[in-house]
Amino acid sequence: MTPLFLHIIVTLCGCHILYTGANRPAAPVNISITHLRADSATVSWSIVDGDVVIGYAISQQRQDGLAQRFIREVNTTSRACVLWNLDEDTDYIIQVQSVGLHGESQASKRVHFRTLEKSDHFQTSLIDQDDPSVEGLDMSRQLQTGEMVIIMTVLIMWAAVIALFCRQYDIIKDNDSNNHSKEKAKPPSEHSTPEYHNGGLLGSKFQRTASSISIIKV
Repeated sequence: MTPLFLHIIVTLCGCHILYTGANRPAAPVNISITHLRADSATVSWSIVDGDVVIGYAISQQRQDGLAQRFIREVNTTSRACVLWNLDEDTDYIIQVQSVGLHGESQASKRVHFRTLEKSDHFQTSLIDQDDPSVEGLDMSRQLQTGEMVIIMTVLIMWAAVIALFCRQYDIIKDNDSNNHSKEKAKPPSEHSTPEYHNGGLLGSKFQRTASSISIIKV
């Protein structure tokens, strides 16, 4: 292999490396930790305008070096990621990289955070209160709360309608029962003629008529 051929190969490889490096996206900026809990946290970031980014990569490790985790996601435009299964009251360090068409960016600056204890209250934000991802999560939580309120209101209205229907039904049933009892207890009419058998009223009338007939002999 001639020195000229080796020089051409080295030159082409160097040009390819320079081209690839020049087309990689810049490192993410504005790294922030929000929605911090005892076992989870949300990391969010921003990208430099003009960069073509198709995903992200997150390096997560405990500060004491006992546990490390690498998260890589492509074909997404998300600028936030939820970190799960964290240890409570533990220090963590994370770095974020942007994934482009020609490779990954340099790692972002190291960001430190500490998870809460289980007895601590939920903190909505540790660093950045104006993070767009937080606003989206809050809006989703508000929508879920509104849907539950609507469902509970509809159920209460249906229960009230059913209770009112049952009450009206009981009132109508009681009125029918009272009317039926009154009809049974109504006394016989004064103009009705009682019938007596075996020497009763009809028998006495017939006897009086028969006794008034006289026989005339010629």
